[in-house]
Order: sequence, then structure tokens, then C-alpha cells
Amino acid sequence: MGDIAERLVRYCAIASPSSPDGAGAVPSTPSQHAMAALLGRELEELGAEDVSVDAHAYVTAHWPASPGCEGLPRLGLCAHLDTAWQAVGDPVRPRVVRYGGGPLVMGEVDGETVAVTPEEEPVLLGLAGTDVVVTDGTSLLGGDDKAGIAEIMAYLERLAADPAIPHPPLAVAFVPDEEVGHGASLLDIDAWGAAWAFTLDTGPLGEVTLETFNACDAFVEARGRAVHTGWAKGVLVNACEALAAFHGLLPAAERPEHTEGREGFYHLVSMEGECERARAHYIVRDHDRAGFERRRDVMAAACDHVNRAMGAGTLSVSFRDTYRNMGEEVGRHPELLEAAFGAFRDVGVEPSAVPMRGGTDGAQLTFRGLPCPNLSAGYHLAHSRREFVPVREMEVMVDVLEHLGRRLGSPPGG
Repeated sequence: MGDIAERLVRYCAIASPSSPDGAGAVPSTPSQHAMAALLGRELEELGAEDVSVDAHAYVTAHWPASPGCEGLPRLGLCAHLDTAWQAVGDPVRPRVVRYGGGPLVMGEVDGETVAVTPEEEPVLLGLAGTDVVVTDGTSLLGGDDKAGIAEIMAYLERLAADPAIPHPPLAVAFVPDEEVGHGASLLDIDAWGAAWAFTLDTGPLGEVTLETFNACDAFVEARGRAVHTGWAKGVLVNACEALAAFHGLLPAAERPEHTEGREGFYHLVSMEGECERARAHYIVRDHDRAGFERRRDVMAAACDHVNRAMGAGTLSVSFRDTYRNMGEEVGRHPELLEAAFGAFRDVGVEPSAVPMRGGTDGAQLTFRGLPCPNLSAGYHLAHSRREFVPVREMEVMVDVLEHLGRRLGSPPGG
């Protein structure tokens, strides 16, 4: 296997954040095309078949089965090429550091040291003396999900070097705009040809995601009435005040900073406006379907309450579904779960099933008829300037992919 750390550094150096303000375009940012083009070239250089980089920055390819496995169901491997937009991301200056213990220091920004301690991330206690990929502290790294991409590419590199390693036919997809809820929605599943798939897009080594949130966006629009403040009594309606009143009606204890595990939340993503017009964007999450619907009802009731207090038509709320809890479907495919858990155990890692506090491309693919659990990619503290990726975890994940392929690629009677 080549230097997977160098591969991740190369990928992370291409800033490719998606944007919620992309005006409906796919991809939502032009920079994702650069990442897609690089991956297309590298797939061709490795010897992949049917390599395609389309106008929406979807990268797809096929890989032939090992001898004797040609008739087995095709296994899909998927990761997303965009990075989070919530933190600064351009330019990205990734680098490999040898971690010596204590605080893992990314760099210094405006006189402040950007670092993470073992108390915050206990995984560091076992990483002293090993290599870790970080940035200089001025941006996020983008290991979410470029670590997953690097691992899939390194696995293909291994197969190119030794085609006899048992594996079924493979389908590979790198998709744009996962961080803004679009992800694999335009992937042509029939042309891709996978019978089942795995995404590599969750954090610490050994995690297997069988559940995700149910998720939607909520958009709250406020209309006010402006007038000179000297004559405002009984006339002025402040749209910003209406939004503030609405937000105050949502349960404060049910925000992401106060929740964990399977607990859902309301998260205020952004708010902007002035007296006559204001708007807010929320994301709403819950693992439980009934609880998810209740949250939408709570927001609608809060909107009605403000309208009764401030005037009919002051507020309106609309919802846009983004993904569902794939746990409703993934459990129907025990052969996939057995292969995933077994592949981790094959390399000496005890896997753990975790309810993901987010969504994946696998959630979309699963509800489009392609069962797609999610495997660890090895990134930590994603969506922050303190993000880091242990090189050892990436190397182990390539071994996991090999054993996953071996388990799903045994010839009939083999």
C-alpha cells in the first residue's frame, strides 16, 4: 500500500466545502469540481473501469472481481468529496505530525493556540509516538470525509498490486454536497450496479452506523411593519422580535449542545433580517420517527402562538425533508452486518454499533432501495479546526475493507 497519509494530505489540500447558499446548484460550490477531477484521474491511473466524472461532480467507477468471484453481487463503496461549510476551510494547510503525547497542537491563530488534549479526546492516550494528520489550525482538515476517500482509494491500490486478493465486483462512488443534505440523491443506482454498499463516513475506528437521525430543514419567515419609532405604539411589528419570540418557545434543553445518544434536537443554523423582514433556518433531528413528527408539530404550534400574539401572517414555517433513519431498513440485511462486524474482528478491532447523530449518504441510498450501512473513516472532531485523523486508523480501515471484500467475495463453495 502506498502512503495513505500523503494521499489524505493531497486530498485535504483541495478546499472543497459545500454551501447551503448554493442556489439549488449541484454541486453547490465550484471547488468540488476540482476534487472530483483529481479523483477521476487517479481512478483511471489505478486501472478502474467505466470511470465517470459528471457535470454534477459525481465520480463513479467499477473494479473487476478477483478470479472466480465474477458472478457474485457487486459491492459498492461510497464517500463524499465535500467538506463542512460551518468552519473556515480555504486555504487548507494539512500536514502530518508525530504526536508526542500531551496536547495535540495544530497551530496558533491570532495569538491563540489551537489544540486538543487527551482529556477532551481520550483516543490520544493511545497515539503517542504515531503519526496524525492535522492542519495548521486556520481551517478544518476535511477528514470528514476525505479520510474515507483515501481509504477506498488505498484499498483499490492494494487490489491493483495483488488482483488475487478475493473480492466481488466493486462499484465506487464519490459524491458532492453531503454536508448540505444532497449527497447521493443524484447517483444513478441502476448504472452503478451495486447490490449493496457501505459508506465510510463516521468517526473513530470500529464504529458501525446502523441508525441515523430522521432529519429535515425548517425555514421560518417573519413579516413585520416598520414605522418611525416615535409613533410606533400599536403600529410597529418587528420581524426580528417575532423570530426571537418563536425561538424562545422551543425547548432550550433540546438543543444539540444539551443532547446525546438518541436524543433529538432543534438547532438554529442561521438568523438574519431587519424590522420588516427576517428569516431563520433550523435543522430538526430525532432518531424516533414519532418524536421527529412531534418536533415539527411543536414548531408549527410555536408559529401559531406568535401569530396570535403579534398578528396573523407575522410568521410562517415550512419544512424540507432531508433523510430518514436508515435503521428502519438496514436491519433487514443481517448478511451485511455480519460481514462488517466480522471484517473488524478479522483485524483485531472490536466493532461497536452506534446511533449516528447525523446522516449519511447511506441513509439516502438505503431508502432508495440500496442497503448501505456506514463504517468508520477514522476522523475525530470533525467540522472544527481541531479535527485530526490518526494515520494508524486509516491503515487499519484499509485492512478492514480487504477483509470485507474477502467475506463478501468468497467464490461459491469456497
